[in-house]
Amino acid sequence: MQKQVEYPEAIRTKYPEQVVIAIAKDKDGKANPITLGWTMIVSGSPPMMAIAVAKKHYSVEAITHSKCFTIAFPSSDMADAALFFGSRSGRKVDKFAEFDCATEPAKAIDSVLLADAVANFECELESQAPAGDHIIFTGRIVASHTSAEPKKRLYTIGPGHKLGPAS
Repeated sequence: MQKQVEYPEAIRTKYPEQVVIAIAKDKDGKANPITLGWTMIVSGSPPMMAIAVAKKHYSVEAITHSKCFTIAFPSSDMADAALFFGSRSGRKVDKFAEFDCATEPAKAIDSVLLADAVANFECELESQAPAGDHIIFTGRIVASHTSAEPKKRLYTIGPGHKLGPAS
């Protein structure tokens, strides 16, 4: 049996929630990572994924400019990087210059991969759609990569940006 509650109370039941780091190059060619919780697979054939980015974030400009982006599934060892990338603006900071995070060149798009991630997906922008205070970017996956060694994936495991592996 269900009881009706206000949205803020019900949404707290979402944890653990997946975490991704999306990366797109801005008009100056600077790779800009952003940590996101809202992502999903939207098609298996062709393979496509979507991310939701707040309209005010610099990443909206970068993705719109570059027409491509990487979606990385960070490993549980990348919690500090995820917090840093999600709490700084690419308008003001070169995040990769300020935070030591190993990257590799993408193979099929003009972006980078996160070397320590569980997986990376190179996406070409297929569409974008407004969704309230966010923009949903849908990307067609043109290349996929996984870590050569087994790693645990990073999740938000509780309110207040509490990060770790899912138990």
